[in-house]
Amino acid sequence: MSITLVNPAGLPTTDMYHQVSVATGSRLVFVAGQVAVDAAGEKVGVGDFAAQVEQAYLNASTALAEVGATFADVTKLTLYVVDWTLDKMPAFLDGVARAAAKLGVTPAAPGSMIGVSVLFDPDFLVELEVTAVLD
Repeated sequence: MSITLVNPAGLPTTDMYHQVSVATGSRLVFVAGQVAVDAAGEKVGVGDFAAQVEQAYLNASTALAEVGATFADVTKLTLYVVDWTLDKMPAFLDGVARAAAKLGVTPAAPGSMIGVSVLFDPDFLVELEVTAVLD
């Protein structure tokens, strides 16, 4: 399996993600939306956006690992964030950095961040969906 991350000329380049991913492989992996719960199903970081971002990424990594994948295989991230405003960006980046440090990776696949009014439980502030490609 091969994934090439690209930032095309004429589009902005960011440190957080790439604009395009090109994947070759034969198995698509779709990870259900991950929220801030631990293995026992207990909520993590209620009221703490950075902690919830971190846990969602850690849960996505656990789901990927179960099928033999890692964040290196991820082609697309979709984040749903409750009441998103730009002043939440530092906490978001902190949560991603903490997860990346624990996982030893930097998730840089193309991504979309979508502001929503509420998730299925009002204690959850973020939900992360992941798509990956494997051979």
